[in-house]
Order: sequence, then structure tokens, then C-alpha cells
Amino acid sequence: MDRNFARALQLVLKHEGGWSDHPADPGGATMKGVTLANFRRYVKPDATKDDLRKITDAQLATVYRRFYWDAVHGAELPDGIDYAVFDFAVNSGQGRAAKYLQGVVGVVQDGRIGPATLNATKAMMRATVINDLCDRRMRFLRGLNTWPSFGTGWTARVSGVRAAALKLAQPDAAPVSPASVGTEEPPAPAPVKPAPSPDAAGPAKGLAFFLHLITRAIAAWFSRGR
Repeated sequence: MDRNFARALQLVLKHEGGWSDHPADPGGATMKGVTLANFRRYVKPDATKDDLRKITDAQLATVYRRFYWDAVHGAELPDGIDYAVFDFAVNSGQGRAAKYLQGVVGVVQDGRIGPATLNATKAMMRATVINDLCDRRMRFLRGLNTWPSFGTGWTARVSGVRAAALKLAQPDAAPVSPASVGTEEPPAPAPVKPAPSPDAAGPAKGLAFFLHLITRAIAAWFSRGR
């Protein structure tokens, strides 16, 4: 969601570092991940490398939002997935990041994130999308001829992105563990007093009834004897 832009940008910048002008880097001169070409496009058309070195936080946010975040529809992607796609776009291009996300969610890989891609993404579990996307990203990076120069750093970066994206994908409130549901024993029911049995009369009452039977039997015997 768009509320994650500032947080996602902070995470991206941890991997981008500072000034870089490595001859093996096809992006050329960069400062905190912003290339000179993009700095000229969004901030200062006639900027020099020295201008790029002095880029401000506000200028950084402008470039990252307009060139990367908006391009991959970060504001409309689910939490966690937005950051994973955003970082992929910063590192390897918006079109590639979009195509790889589309490959994960099973829609046409045209490199343009639209309603079909967004709906398919939202229909899947966030962790599944994040893990599959990071796995595919690593396979892509290993196939580059610049892997020997940047492979160690890329591996650490994608590993960090995976962990942070999965954390962002979790709901704010910890869900109740299914194992903990219904484990508390219910209070014991109040004992129910059984109904008295007809044979459960007190001993005195039982003895009187027995003597009454004997008396009747003796009377009947004498009656027959007459």
C-alpha cells in the first residue's frame, strides 16, 4: 500500500549505499541508487556528477517514487509484495520486475502491471508471491555476466529483501494460533444430585416395612389353618 513507500524506500537505500561509479556497472554513476540519467530526468536536466553526489532526501524520494514505485503500482500492491517488487525494480528495472511478478501470479507477462496483475496478486498468499519472486530474481541474477563482480552483494540483498518483505506482509495484530484455540479447560459442571431411588429409604423405614410383610404372612397362615 502507498503508506509503505517511505518504509520501503528506507529499506531500499540500505542496499543501495552511497556513491558508485563502477566501470562494470551498466547503470553508470549512481548516488544512493539514483543514476545520473534519472537525476537529470526528474530533478535537474543539466546535472553533473557532482550535483548527483549532493542529492537531497526530498530529491531522492521524488526519483524513487516517480521512476520506480509508481511504475510498478506500489500503492496498489499488497503489503510486503510492494516492497519486494519495488526493490527488484530499483535493482533490475521496472519492466523486468513487473514481468517476473506476472510470471509468479500466472498472468500475461507484458511488463505492465494493471488490473489483471493486481487482482491475481491479491488472490494469492503474500508469502508465496514474495518467496517465488525472490527465487526467480536470484535465478535471473546468477545468469548475468556481471555475477562474478556483484554476486555476493546481490545474494545478500535479495536475502534481506525476502526477510523484510515477509515481515511487512504479516498483519499488525498477531493472529491467534490454532493450537491455542480451545485449549483452556472449561469449568467443571456443578454436581447434579441424583433423584432418590424407591429402594433407598432409610433403615428404620425399611425395617418397619419388612415387619409389616411378616405380620401379614403369619396372619394369612393362621387364616388358612382354621
